[in-house]
Amino acid sequence: MNVAVITDPTGKDPNGCAAGSQSFAPNMFQSTFIFSQEHKMALLSGGEGTSDVRVTAIINALTQLQKGGSPQEVVSVASSYSGIRLMAVNPTQGIAVGGDFDVYVVTVDNNSTVSVKAASGGIASVPAGTKGAIIHLRNSEGNPQAGTAQTVRLQTAMNIGKMIRDGYPATEIVAQAFGEVARDSGEKHGGGAINLISGVTTGDMFTPQQLNTYGYNMSDPYAKVSENGWSVGYPEAENYEVSPIDGSPLKTVYAYETLGNAITVSNDNPTVSSYGCDKKGIGEATSSVVTSSVKKNGYDPVKIAKSINSAINSGTIVGVEYVDASDINVKENIKAVGVYYTAASNGRSAPVWKLPISSSIFDLLGNVQTVIGVLLILLAVFRSTLIKSYFKRR
Repeated sequence: MNVAVITDPTGKDPNGCAAGSQSFAPNMFQSTFIFSQEHKMALLSGGEGTSDVRVTAIINALTQLQKGGSPQEVVSVASSYSGIRLMAVNPTQGIAVGGDFDVYVVTVDNNSTVSVKAASGGIASVPAGTKGAIIHLRNSEGNPQAGTAQTVRLQTAMNIGKMIRDGYPATEIVAQAFGEVARDSGEKHGGGAINLISGVTTGDMFTPQQLNTYGYNMSDPYAKVSENGWSVGYPEAENYEVSPIDGSPLKTVYAYETLGNAITVSNDNPTVSSYGCDKKGIGEATSSVVTSSVKKNGYDPVKIAKSINSAINSGTIVGVEYVDASDINVKENIKAVGVYYTAASNGRSAPVWKLPISSSIFDLLGNVQTVIGVLLILLAVFRSTLIKSYFKRR
């Protein structure tokens, strides 16, 4: 599947244009998007052709993009390569698909009239200045749900049109399309998506980590999250029914919902990206903590770092070292926050304690009784320090 949606052809709504790809086939990095921040254009690829031919077609398409070509001009090169499909989208210039494809073109006029038209081969487009979408869908070889693509393609296109008409943002529409296509057609492995106006993406959240393997199933549960921000990713989430922090119930968040949350931005719901630690659940927990901090204190990296460190102390965020303000990349103009973690050393779930002596000394102590003795000494040191401080203040 390739899908692109425009709900604000003026380019002003930060969530008004989005696109993405998913497939039953492995190696989804071959079929996801290339995004030009300079030209605000995403290029999605796919088709029946070989990977080397696809790469050649993409390079030629990028050449057209760098020349300032329109979406129609960018995808026009696909017709020169057997079995290749290219889709390009720009918030203000529209959407176009070229080459070998089976799509529905969706448009919504100023009277809220929805039009859904089929197109196959050549070039199909949503004109500049028009609310609309294009969805391509075929069943991959080996998909046990083969034969469903034609029906699901039409049904999803119709639902996309209704959501555009009813005022949903493009980012949410793309997420819902991912969920529907994954469930009903079996073309379900990420992939990922991008918010073209705000410039935020799902990155490699769902793409396969190894060659010749499948991406994440977009209709599967991705994590469990509590109201206080604690979360845990699957499969570990299967072991939890309530938050271990306060016993609050956990909500199951599916992968396609996580995709929508990742690319949707707002004043009080920033897009939060986490780097440096690939443990599932870190992203969701960080997003919840950062969002809460932004609501209370605004886009202040010092206060965001303080909130994250408090979450690390409480066990809401695990497996990483403490962060500094310099580890927080704030882009307030697009409501985005990046958090750069350092994974906790030696497989620890929390940062090393800050003790009066080096914590490495404990790695050298092989006798439990000796460890207990050292701890008692440390307690005595703390007690002595507190007593001296107390009398000085008197």
